[in-house]
Order: sequence, then C-alpha cells, then structure tokens
Amino acid sequence: MRTNQPGHLTSFDYRGLYRYFLTFCTDYRQQFFVDAANVAITLPQISRAASENQFALLAYCFMPDHLHLLVEALDDQADCRNFIKKAKQYSGFYFSRARQQKLWQRYGFERVLRDDEATLDVARYILNNPLRAGLVRDVRDYPYVGSATYSLEEVLEAAADVRAT
Repeated sequence: MRTNQPGHLTSFDYRGLYRYFLTFCTDYRQQFFVDAANVAITLPQISRAASENQFALLAYCFMPDHLHLLVEALDDQADCRNFIKKAKQYSGFYFSRARQQKLWQRYGFERVLRDDEATLDVARYILNNPLRAGLVRDVRDYPYVGSATYSLEEVLEAAADVRAT
C-alpha cells in the first residue's frame, strides 16, 4: 500500500559518518515557531539529542511551521534514525508539557548529503529560508537561525553567497 508519508531509504542504514538535511513539520503545520518561547523550549532538546547521538548541529532554521536542520555524524556508529527519534521525542515532550499541544507531525523528511558541495548548498538553502519567505531582509535579523557548532558569521561565510536581498 502506498501512502503520502515519506519513508526511510530501505537500502541505507543511516549509521556512520554522514551529513543529513532534515525537515520536521509542526503538527497540522501550526505556526508554533513565531513565538521565541517555543523555540527556546525546542532548541535545547534538539541539541541534547544531537549531543547524545554524536551529531553536530551545523545549521538550523526554525520557520513558523517547520524546522530545518543540517547535521553531521561525529562517529562511525552515529545513527541518524535514533537522533531523529530522540530529537522529536525530547522536544515534543517538553513542548507538550509547557503548551499542552502536540509539536510534530509523525513523519519528516531527510536527505543524505554526499559531498561538501551538497552540504554548502543545503546550508545556503537553510539560511535563505527566512529571506525567501519575506520574514526578514537580512538573515542576521532572523532570530531563529544559527548553528550549535559555529557562529552565524562562520556559517554565513562558509555559505558565501547568502546575502541580504
């Protein structure tokens, strides 16, 4: 039976030294991330899951109704499926406790990145998201974008062609 829900790759085990582009959508695409308090509840739990599962959080962007992540495994035993599960579980638990609402849709989207160029393309995409949506004119003005690994300026420099529009 075919569903509209994305599935994991059947021929890939999601373990090892890989980089991933992940997108988690809020439950019913509710605009939870227009509120700084909701981002403040969620981000530490995503970071916690990354640390526990040996992933670096290279870039993130909380859009009003979804979250983009660029993550990199730091160990050859790192398991992205487990990271995804824990990130959504931890953040969903604390969000639900604070807001009495479900945070995430069940499924998300992931893409395994094959090389440095793909990683920089994804970083550009993530950083440009608030610009494309018309939320800000310069990514530096958007409060819900960043990295747990690098300063925003370092990420902007690496993704060189991200500029104000």
